[in-house]
Amino acid sequence: MTTRRHSFMAVLAAALLASAQQGGAQEPPRRVVSINVCTDQLAMLIAGEGQIHSVSRLAANPDTSTMVEEAKAYPANHGLAEEVFLMKPDLVLAGTFTARTTVELLRRLGFRVEQFAPANNFEDIRTAITRVGDLLGRQDRAAELLRAFDDGVAELAALPRSDTVAVAYSSNSYTTGAGTLTNAVMNAAGLTNMAAEQGVMGGTRMPLEALLAGHPDLVVTGTTSYDRPALAQENFVHPAFRAFYDAGKVVTVPDSLWICGAPFTLDAVRLLRDAAQGTKAQ
Repeated sequence: MTTRRHSFMAVLAAALLASAQQGGAQEPPRRVVSINVCTDQLAMLIAGEGQIHSVSRLAANPDTSTMVEEAKAYPANHGLAEEVFLMKPDLVLAGTFTARTTVELLRRLGFRVEQFAPANNFEDIRTAITRVGDLLGRQDRAAELLRAFDDGVAELAALPRSDTVAVAYSSNSYTTGAGTLTNAVMNAAGLTNMAAEQGVMGGTRMPLEALLAGHPDLVVTGTTSYDRPALAQENFVHPAFRAFYDAGKVVTVPDSLWICGAPFTLDAVRLLRDAAQGTKAQ
């Protein structure tokens, strides 16, 4: 038992020493491990060749990631402190909702862990891109992405607003209102978010009766489905909801486009704008 404890302490001391040495250096990190699907994708968009060592397993899941093919180039991790420790990264990227025990243990072991909060608007996306660029020493690449992102935002903003009233409606009758990335995307698409107009802040459940009473022009759903039977998605099979499908008032936006805030989130804006134009043409 004593030998095993001494061995662990030796490894811990080595990790702390390596971290201290890396902390004093100004060179960009060379062995980056990301344990959050949003930081996975920002890192893959910005990092230089050979800079990323591992991304989370969710980066290869099409329900949560737009960069499935790119993720195949890296070993996948499960966000566990033990496996990250063995990878010996010089930088760990995580989300603020990443398991607290993992983040705290890695920091106690001397690893540098940088956490990112979920994006709630386009300014949050800009901030995250800039920060990842700074952390990876890839400011030029981050600036390039920002220019393209801002050009896309400006192009969309120049288009006329629609009088379409839309509502996001997902599993468990969940909707999102003001202060969310969903709301920011709807606004950028020129739509009015019915939930936000009704005073909803963040996310909440919206009974089917409330959805029907709001008379939205467009209902926005996601692409993630569950094995049937799934109580979480019973709201989608109710005859009253199916009427929206029959009337051509439902648009499906891939969840991967706005689970995370990134340049590809503008694709969600374009999908909603096109859908709104389709409803007006009917």
